[in-house]
Amino acid sequence: MSPFAKAALLGFAITAALAFLTWLASLVQRDVSLVDRMWSLLIAAPIVAYGWALPPWSLRTQIIAVLLAVWAIRLAAYVSWRNWGHGEDRRYQTFRARNGPNFPWISLVTIFLLQAVLAWLVSTPLLAAFAYPREWSPWIDCTGATLVVVGIVFEAVGDQQLATFKADAANKGQVMDRGVWRYTRHPNYFGEFCVWWGFFVMVLPFGWWSVVSPIVMSVLLLKVSGVGLLEKDIGERRPAYRDYIARTNAFFPGPSRSIR
Repeated sequence: MSPFAKAALLGFAITAALAFLTWLASLVQRDVSLVDRMWSLLIAAPIVAYGWALPPWSLRTQIIAVLLAVWAIRLAAYVSWRNWGHGEDRRYQTFRARNGPNFPWISLVTIFLLQAVLAWLVSTPLLAAFAYPREWSPWIDCTGATLVVVGIVFEAVGDQQLATFKADAANKGQVMDRGVWRYTRHPNYFGEFCVWWGFFVMVLPFGWWSVVSPIVMSVLLLKVSGVGLLEKDIGERRPAYRDYIARTNAFFPGPSRSIR
């Protein structure tokens, strides 16, 4: 087996094992939402295998690892803090009720294993970084790293502003449309988008095949578990949100539009 194939398989094994342990914890807690807290760590975990099977570490891979750790730990900590004490997300509660006593086994495959596969696919720029080592490029790597940093900051600022807004009782029932939320309805998702396109840029030109990573992440953010899912019926549940939709970009930041 080639070192590349060995690293790829080990990377998936680590992610799958972490997803399996999270599944076991969800059975004890009766809370599948635990997988949301682990999502960023599932993506970051394979770098251990890639760094072990494809040495040596270079300045470029060290910087990628640091940026990855900042992104993954911050996101996992924030989601854990945000969800603490709130129980299982209503999406998973509906899925649990629909599947009855078979839910634990169904959730293992359709939630935890599926997320492990997706996380592994998203991690492919990390694999490319170790598989094709090269010197730091002032243009390619600086551009990609800057995009990653912008994404992390944009995401963190959006999360912090929303948390502050929700903590103020005077804002109960209102729509958050301030700060970065004035320019995009989903600044946290836009930040994720920047992070993974940034990592992809950092592994060009040899790691072009890892474009699967930002494409998968973009589809998830825009069509599957991100914007599409969250806004599926939000206009019906929160009429004020319809006005917010009319004047604010869904994803890419842009100036607020006036409503006539």
